[in-house]
Amino acid sequence: MRFVSALAALAALPAAVLAEGFQTSVPHAILVDAGTHTVLLEKAADDFVTPASTVKVMTAEIVFHEIAEGRLKLDDEFTVSEHAWRSGGAPAGGSAMFLPVNSRAKVEDLIRGLVIVSGNDAAITLAEGVAGSEEAFVGRMNKRASELGLAKSIFGNPWGQAGPDQKVTPREMVQLAAHVIETYPDFYRYFGEKEFTWNKIRQQNRNPLLTMSLGADGLKTGNIDSSGFGLVGSAVQDDRRLIVAVYGAKTAKERAEEARKLLQWGFRNFEEKQLFKAGEPVGTAQVYGGDSGAVAVVSPTDVKVLLQRGVSEKLSGKVVYEGPLIAPVAAGAKVAKLEIRRGSTVVLEQPLEAAESVEQGSLPSRAFDAAYEYAAAAIHSKLAKKQ
Repeated sequence: MRFVSALAALAALPAAVLAEGFQTSVPHAILVDAGTHTVLLEKAADDFVTPASTVKVMTAEIVFHEIAEGRLKLDDEFTVSEHAWRSGGAPAGGSAMFLPVNSRAKVEDLIRGLVIVSGNDAAITLAEGVAGSEEAFVGRMNKRASELGLAKSIFGNPWGQAGPDQKVTPREMVQLAAHVIETYPDFYRYFGEKEFTWNKIRQQNRNPLLTMSLGADGLKTGNIDSSGFGLVGSAVQDDRRLIVAVYGAKTAKERAEEARKLLQWGFRNFEEKQLFKAGEPVGTAQVYGGDSGAVAVVSPTDVKVLLQRGVSEKLSGKVVYEGPLIAPVAAGAKVAKLEIRRGSTVVLEQPLEAAESVEQGSLPSRAFDAAYEYAAAAIHSKLAKKQ
């Protein structure tokens, strides 16, 4: 059963994050502060969109993960298959690294071909080299997406071809980008390289944000006829990182301008505020069968949000958990999450831990809890039938 409890010191929460006076022309957009995970603006961010080549962020994540786990090295070499050459290379007419068929290329070069020049041939070659086939790699993409908490997005290929089994949400693409930036800083730098020369062919990075004075340092663009123009990008100013995703732009110019305006607006109009310190009680969660009927919940890190300057509307917050918790409960166990909302929009989610251990209670107390839970369940069931 899903439980909700009020926050400690709820009245002390500061002003809400509002997107006052800012509009974007793209149909799907989201802007997030990477440090606090605050959503600064969103527009249809949970709708499915076709990722096109922004899917290569997921392809890169799997390659980076393989290297981090020691199963792959940057100087390993993969062979370019006829499928990779014909479907993703020069004959296909799309974005390509221009790998010759049956040639061999180092993983590091293939990564650059993937994230700098958006090579479809590089994506397929990496997929086949890592998993044995493109189809097997797709299985890894979906498994990895589940592991990373991308609950809605589904993947059908590693290079961006449209299809019914290739759908993502802008929110989850920002979540994926934040993970890549935080987890693989040594590899993320490839996204920010301005150009790449392979086989005497020099190509510029396709990310237009890199040429603007924004502090942009990476991620991907995408475009196919069925999706319009999309972009997942990130920039840093004054030690603050913002991540933006826009999808469905009508032109490459609109995509670049809307992403630029979102980032500039975010950097200029928000300031960081602390809601709770690490280890400070945020609320409580009920405990079943314990020597205590409740346990305080805390965040392991400071809880911070970005707030729009000059806005006075209040944020609301609540502690959400599946409960009651069953004793024993170990101190430090992840038992709940904190939701901070702006109206109906969740602007921040933060995992919460049990502040202390709760041991099993005496037999009489456990019997009382059982009777209480039985009665509560019966009442809940009866009320549900009347609705």
